[in-house]
Amino acid sequence: MSVSRRSALAAAIAAPVLMRTRPGQAADPGGAAVEEAVDALTKALLAGDGPALEALTHDGLSYGHSSGLVQDRAAFIEPLATKRASFPSITLSDRSVSVVGDDAIARHVFTGESIANGKTSPVHIGVMQVWHRDGGRWRLLARQAFKI
Repeated sequence: MSVSRRSALAAAIAAPVLMRTRPGQAADPGGAAVEEAVDALTKALLAGDGPALEALTHDGLSYGHSSGLVQDRAAFIEPLATKRASFPSITLSDRSVSVVGDDAIARHVFTGESIANGKTSPVHIGVMQVWHRDGGRWRLLARQAFKI
């Protein structure tokens, strides 16, 4: 089932009025599964695990970086899977999840290091992810990072 941009936007707008979670607590039964998906994505990013990244992301992925660059699924996965880009460390803090039907909004602060084009850079950004329940599993549909 595909999700329109309008549905994703409506879910993002509704998020502030929904119950938010504290780290390790889910607002409802779906929240814990979304937290697990966020953790699995983080592990896949750290490992540069292409097959895991493919399994965790939706075919229609829109992946926005804090620089303003927006990538589709293939453009997001390829540099990580080929090790042209990597994340030696990632820590997520200030986490929250809001589940809205078959969609969920996960927010966190992403701190760590990235390596791209042979250059190591510190990372400290805010992130909003939109997850969609697809065939019983949560898959990342959209991600937007922003400078904090």
